[in-house]
Amino acid sequence: MKWVMRIGVILVAVVGILIAGVLLLPGDRIAAIVTDQIRAQTGRELTVSEDVRLTLWPVLGVETGPMTLSNPDWAGPEPMFSAQKVSIGIAAPALLRGEVRVKRIIADDPVLRLMESQGRRNWEFGATPSGGTVRQSNMGPDGGGALSAITLENLKLHNARLVYKDDGGTAFDLSQVEMTARWPSETAPFDLQLRVQPGSQPVDLTVRLHDFVAFSQGAITRLELTAATEGGEVQYEGQISHLGEAAGKVSLKVSDTQRVLVAVGQSGLSLPEGLGRAANIAAQITYTRDGRLSLRKMQLGLGKNQLSGDVDLVLTGKPRFTAQLSANDLDFSAVTTSAQEEGSSGANQTSEGWSKDTIDGSGLALADGVVSLSARSIKTPLISLGATNLSLSVDRSRAVLKMAPVSVFAGTLNGQLVANNRNGLSVGGKLRAEGIEMQQALMLLGGVDRLSGKATASLEFLGVGASEYAIMNSLSGQGRVQMGRGIISGFDLDRLMESGQSGGGTTVFNSLSGSYSMANGILHNQDLLLQLDNYRADGIGRVGLGARDIDYVFTPVALRANAGKGLAIPVRIVGPWADPSIKPDLSQVIEAAAGVQIDEAEDQAKGKLFEKLGEELDQTVTEDQDVEELIKDRLEDEAKKGLFKLFGVD
Repeated sequence: MKWVMRIGVILVAVVGILIAGVLLLPGDRIAAIVTDQIRAQTGRELTVSEDVRLTLWPVLGVETGPMTLSNPDWAGPEPMFSAQKVSIGIAAPALLRGEVRVKRIIADDPVLRLMESQGRRNWEFGATPSGGTVRQSNMGPDGGGALSAITLENLKLHNARLVYKDDGGTAFDLSQVEMTARWPSETAPFDLQLRVQPGSQPVDLTVRLHDFVAFSQGAITRLELTAATEGGEVQYEGQISHLGEAAGKVSLKVSDTQRVLVAVGQSGLSLPEGLGRAANIAAQITYTRDGRLSLRKMQLGLGKNQLSGDVDLVLTGKPRFTAQLSANDLDFSAVTTSAQEEGSSGANQTSEGWSKDTIDGSGLALADGVVSLSARSIKTPLISLGATNLSLSVDRSRAVLKMAPVSVFAGTLNGQLVANNRNGLSVGGKLRAEGIEMQQALMLLGGVDRLSGKATASLEFLGVGASEYAIMNSLSGQGRVQMGRGIISGFDLDRLMESGQSGGGTTVFNSLSGSYSMANGILHNQDLLLQLDNYRADGIGRVGLGARDIDYVFTPVALRANAGKGLAIPVRIVGPWADPSIKPDLSQVIEAAAGVQIDEAEDQAKGKLFEKLGEELDQTVTEDQDVEELIKDRLEDEAKKGLFKLFGVD
């Protein structure tokens, strides 16, 4: 609004200069005088076509053809203001009373270029006299000139173009702009209506500034603002200064976010239900000249989801944010499109492996800050959380999500997850779970549903790579799990121990415990212990987290068989996660059922053989002797005895 009045004052000055010679001079001579005076007052070049027409009463006016007002040298060669036609009128009777009542300022096809660079603004006017110093013109608020003596009944820009650039990177270029403004008296509000069309639909802006004189002199002034387009509206009511500082109440009502974004030139973004497809925001807002934005007592509605809290943003340089939010029940289960696609993708991954699509972690560098959220429950298409306390911090492309705690999988989860994209993408975490349902957790995380029961678990992990496949094949870390009563589906241990048949069925156990380590995407376990009423089972093996396969051996022992020594039947689980093979080792089953180990049987057989051989050879035979040589020696002795008998020799 400040620049609107500056341009208006310049144009009014044109009329003021015309007054002195309007009765005596032709139009082209008047135009020359005007350009000289504008140059002297502002240091800018004003060019006006020779087609200048004048009116005297009751409106002292001037109409021109094409007109331009130059930029300062640092702002480039293009003019700051240009128009194909300008019409200015001042009430002549009021002028005779010493009042400047502008009846009209109308510009057809104007172009206004506003620029800021290194603290300089092209809408601040000054001239450089012969002494070399720049003096501020007295035609604007900063100059303390005659604004208080000027009123404006009708300012209109038709089919205008507004261009704004600054060296901080902010820029816009709006065409097909329609603008009207009114300031009928010094004590009346300044009203502005503006229509722009940055996208497919027009955006209407309405502004009411209650004390324009105070505002132009740098004072804080009451402002009412409304911006509306198809699908949404934003309103502000509060205080504002000409430096852009503001404090007041803001409200936003959006029935269709996508239509609003298209209207402002941001197409291609479709938000899901519950995540901003429709939104209502109300807050106390404060904005300071150093780019700090604060929202207090904020009420945020995203469809049926309602959040409240405080938000602080620093918008200069790299954005920084701080937010404390709370909610009752948040329901994002209607996020069906993306969830179904992910679910379909997850189903393919179960049989085909992890996705090799590149994960874009560049979003971690967009801003730094901290967001905390507490909610009674959060429901998504994939997982439902109970009472939740989350804190997300982002610092130089490293995000840390802290859970303290989160109710999930019918238990609680504490710890943190980390995503770091400072030197390539990596993910890690340190978590502790209490009383979680293993079937829910394993099904979501790995598509495994054979194990169910409550568990306490700990996990530390680190994965590096730019895709799911790379991360899962690089996982390292360690953990431990402890379960009470639970179920393993896929085989019946009782039937296996009684008949040796594997088949299907379920195994109910009393407890399960074990620890594990991970390296290069492979999990190793050496100490699994499974306790049942009549059996126990020890486990050892590997789980391919990257390859999504398993090679694991359970060794159940029947505690009440074989005189209490136990009957051991190893069971091997091998194959892909989706369909592993579960089979007993039948050779070991037979050996165990006979109660004789192979080594013991061999030792017994050898002992009996050596005993019988000793009886035949009439000597003691041991394992370290050469049995073949003993037999040869015995045969030689018997042959000698036969020959001696044949020849009658004793």
